[in-house]
Amino acid sequence: MSGGLNRPKSPYVSNTIRSGEKEESFWDKFSTLGRKRETKAVQKVEEEGKNAIDYPGAPYQFDIPPEDYALRDHEQRAVIDPQSLNEPEVRKLQQVLIDWINDELAEQRIIVKSIDEDMYDGQVLHKLWEKLTGKKLDVPEVTQSEEGQRQKLNIVLNAVNHTLGFHMKIPKWSVESVHSKNIVAIYHLLVALVRHFRAPVRLPENVFVTVVIAQKNSGILNAQKFQEQITSEYDDVGMRCEKDAFDTLFDCAPEKLTVVKKSLITFVNKHLSKLNFEINELSTDFRDGVYLCLLMGLLGGFFVPLQEFHLTPQDADQMINNVAFSFNLMQDVGLPRPKARPEDIVNMDLKSTLRVLYSLFTTFRNYA
Repeated sequence: MSGGLNRPKSPYVSNTIRSGEKEESFWDKFSTLGRKRETKAVQKVEEEGKNAIDYPGAPYQFDIPPEDYALRDHEQRAVIDPQSLNEPEVRKLQQVLIDWINDELAEQRIIVKSIDEDMYDGQVLHKLWEKLTGKKLDVPEVTQSEEGQRQKLNIVLNAVNHTLGFHMKIPKWSVESVHSKNIVAIYHLLVALVRHFRAPVRLPENVFVTVVIAQKNSGILNAQKFQEQITSEYDDVGMRCEKDAFDTLFDCAPEKLTVVKKSLITFVNKHLSKLNFEINELSTDFRDGVYLCLLMGLLGGFFVPLQEFHLTPQDADQMINNVAFSFNLMQDVGLPRPKARPEDIVNMDLKSTLRVLYSLFTTFRNYA
């Protein structure tokens, strides 16, 4: 990822923090929240949610037209509690994300002041993705119409999702949720980008927001609250709380790194040679996950069905699938799941690869 010690800083970062609107992905099963209401209507909706929580069985207190609340009989909706967006840790997360985006896009003189207002149309997200990946995306630079914004956002999100590896699981954001300024969905998206590209920032851990699931039956509104987790605890590469032996090796004893790499290569080739394979470079030869899958079968004494992984992966998604599958095989033989992510191996992070292989080495070093 772009970054480093001499990263340009944004010429201006606003301290203004605005509350957002709603949430999606699994929220798609509920209808969407934001419909660009007038301020007065928004206040009524917030008051409706508050009364629904305080008096869940009571009749609805306000005569809000259906087009304002857009909740039909027996319909459910996820509503973000605006008060939770003002919690200190949530505000801190928002500022960290804003500062990070502005640092990344400082050379393009793009300044983000509000997560929901500046990210919803896909324009900033488009530039951010291009900066992080070093690639170009063929989409219009500026789109004024709402339909044009949605079309552009759809293309940009498809590219983002592909980069993040969302090929078999559903992300916690969608075109609808982002375009309707669903602040929680946008948080999920930006946190995923920060983690994937190893951004040089520290996210506040265990950040939650309060979400209200509302349902209207015969004019009576019932609601339940639950906590939606935005960030968790990060102890893998790039966001560890404590250094380990490999950090010390890289930082203080680089001359010993060659010895460690040679030992691991010898260990790996001792087993891969049984299949007439040989590796020479740890970070690059393991990035597609194929050798990791084969190695686990050899070390575990079982045959790995070829249909379970991609023998000749064609793209990053298939490589990530392979590495993730090898991690599952490691757990099957009783090893703890590696702290590194599959993306770390695919992105040729040498420390991550060394940690994974060293775990195998210490467990199977005496295995013939």
